[in-house]
Amino acid sequence: MQSTWLLKSFAELTTNELYGLLQLRSEVFVVEQNCPFLDMDDKDQACYHLMGYVPALGPGIQAYTRLVPPGISFPFPSIGRVVTSPQARRTGLGRMLMSRSLEECERLFGSQPIQIGAQLYLRTFYESFGFVQSGDMYLEDGIEHIEMIRPM
Repeated sequence: MQSTWLLKSFAELTTNELYGLLQLRSEVFVVEQNCPFLDMDDKDQACYHLMGYVPALGPGIQAYTRLVPPGISFPFPSIGRVVTSPQARRTGLGRMLMSRSLEECERLFGSQPIQIGAQLYLRTFYESFGFVQSGDMYLEDGIEHIEMIRPM
C-alpha cells in the first residue's frame, strides 16, 4: 500500500494539517467511540505529530499518532492518540503506523523505554510490538485503559 508519512512539531503544522488531525481524532475518539472528552489537553504544543496519508483510501490523514517527549505524560517518551480512519482499518495501516511511531520515537528521544496508556481491548496489538502491561486497569473517559511499557 503506497503511503506518505510526515512528522512535524506543532509549530511546523500547517493549519490544514492541524485541522485534519483534530478532525480524525474527533471522528474516532469522540464520535465513533461515543466518548465526549476534551481532546485538546495542552500537550500537542510540546509533541511531534506523525501523519500518514494513503491516497488509495481517500483524501486527508488516514493514520496519526502523537509522539510525546519524556516528562509530559510519563517519565519516558510516549506514543498517544493512536488512530486510523475507519476506511483504513484491516489494511495493515495501523501496524505500519505503530512501527513508524516507534522508529521516530527512538530517532527523536534516543534508545529508552516507551510508555503508553492503552485502551484495554488493544493490549494484544501493543504486545505484538514488545509492550508489556505495567499497571492495573483504570477508567479514562469511561473507557478501560492500562499502562504499558516497551523496555529498551
